[in-house]
Amino acid sequence: MNGQEAAATDRPRGGLAALCIAELCSWGLLYYSLPVAVTRISADMQWSQTTVTGALTVGLIISALAGVRVGRMLDSHGPRTLMSLGTVIGILALLLVAAAPNLVVFFAAWVLAGFAQAATLYPPAFAVVTRWYGTDRVKPLTTITLVGGLASTVFAPIIAWLIDSCGWRTTYVILAGILAVTALPMHLFFLNRRWTDEEAQVSRTPSKAEIRAVTRSSRFIILQISVALSTFTLFAVTINIIPLFIERGAAYGLAAIALGIVGFGQVTGRFFYPALERRTTSRARTILLFACGAAGLWLLAFVSGPIWLLIGIGMLTGGVRGCITLLQATAVADRWGTTNFGAINGVFVAPITVGTALAPVAGPALAGVVGGYPTMAIVMAALLTGATMLSART
Repeated sequence: MNGQEAAATDRPRGGLAALCIAELCSWGLLYYSLPVAVTRISADMQWSQTTVTGALTVGLIISALAGVRVGRMLDSHGPRTLMSLGTVIGILALLLVAAAPNLVVFFAAWVLAGFAQAATLYPPAFAVVTRWYGTDRVKPLTTITLVGGLASTVFAPIIAWLIDSCGWRTTYVILAGILAVTALPMHLFFLNRRWTDEEAQVSRTPSKAEIRAVTRSSRFIILQISVALSTFTLFAVTINIIPLFIERGAAYGLAAIALGIVGFGQVTGRFFYPALERRTTSRARTILLFACGAAGLWLLAFVSGPIWLLIGIGMLTGGVRGCITLLQATAVADRWGTTNFGAINGVFVAPITVGTALAPVAGPALAGVVGGYPTMAIVMAALLTGATMLSART
């Protein structure tokens, strides 16, 4: 039996649909809930919004650190117990957020949520889909990121309505219940208890030497740095598109609409990734996407208007960012295959997750130092240009 046939026999019926539902709910509740609730929590508890948002940043850093171990456990034991346990931890974290009497407990809740994120968000889901589909992984990976990309669209208005109706504490209790009745059964009933394919039998106890031979190679480290830089720079600029456009003369309402359009571009861009994957090598695809992202940032830095042109550039840049999510999901398997994928990919995504956590605050901090958001975009464009040249060595 070849690897692809083995993977097919190891793939449970309904597994991809279940993972899509679980990712939609996990992202919506364990990630996007705090950005929606931050204003009300800040006003109620007399904590600054930066401090409240910092709890999510700390949680994401914990997620990055824990993700290395999670990847190894996925390879060794299969996804059902691990991802189900991660969901249970997420439920407890949301309940702890609801009950938090002070800032220490609030931060502790989001540290706990970080462990849940490590076991439930994209990296473990990508590892499962890669094991299931082998060489045919790009289409299902695209599907899962398209559904996951709708998390804020689906849950932001629901969470806002709940907070208006019953307050943020009761809302977080309700969100814990939603996670319990959606993501938890998807993980419990539709994921493999143990891997059964031949490759899994070999990799049930992954060799540290084999893993380190990949993760400590110069090629791996260069790829890791370049993808981390691309994710960090694109996110730092696009997530702060509102103050950037306001400095270009746009009204707040229009700038907020522009942010939504950037998000739409991110989801739309993923539709085109499978065609790009079929027509390019992994190295050429990496260089092309990074170069397009750098071009978008240079344009956002120097084009002063009209506003419709800036919005168009922002949407296209968001599309590149959406494609890079899929590039990140496939980069390891494209170059080193799927053996010990969970462990190797866990190491690969750790700095990327840290960069994603720091980008929302790094953008405004840098803008304050260099004298504005357009200048901040110049710095990020230069970094991404450097990452593009670096990626030629991957």
